[in-house]
Parts: sequence; structure tokens; C-alpha cells
Amino acid sequence: MARRKSLSDRELTDTSFFILLSLTEPKHGYLIMQEIEKMTEGAVSIGPASLYTTIMKLSEADLIRPAPGAETKKKTYLITTEGKNLLNEDIARREKIIRTAKDYLSEREDAE
Repeated sequence: MARRKSLSDRELTDTSFFILLSLTEPKHGYLIMQEIEKMTEGAVSIGPASLYTTIMKLSEADLIRPAPGAETKKKTYLITTEGKNLLNEDIARREKIIRTAKDYLSEREDAE
């Protein structure tokens, strides 16, 4: 599946997934990057170019919006209701992938 179509197909890239997850509270770009590194214990690091490109796409898709009352020079963002819905759908999709993989491997190990 082409990455550029993932949002229209209601499937999140890892970058989109973690950005949405981090925006359950208002954050600006640098804090988003820090939060993602913290929540993944450094396993995921998103650079500024990827971050701001993805923020633009998420905003255009109405999955995030500017946070109300943000009075600083740094734009802060917050997940929308639609963004939360898509995030929950994607979590369920990812859980199904993991269950399928575990079941598949378990069946192969049992056959040995």
C-alpha cells in the first residue's frame, strides 16, 4: 500500500500513529518528538521534516487541530474526535496483526 494513501484508506503509518498518540494532550512539534522518544524508550525517533510533513497531512485530514488558547509562537496541536476514532481503529488493526502472527508462529512450533 502506498504511504500517501494510508490516511484515505484509514490506515496510519507508524509516524502518524505515534504523533496522534502523543497529541492526547496539546503539544508543539519539539514536545511531540520528545514524547514519542520517551514513550517508545528511544525505539522511535521522528525528525523535524517527517514530523511537520505528517502534521500537515493529519491537519488536512481533520485528525488534529490547533490547540485552543495556544498563545505562544510555537503552534500547538491536539487530536480531534475523528483522530481518536482512527487511532483506536488502528490500534485494533495492529492488535489483530500481532494476534495473527503469534497464532501462526505457535502453529508452526507445535508442528515441529
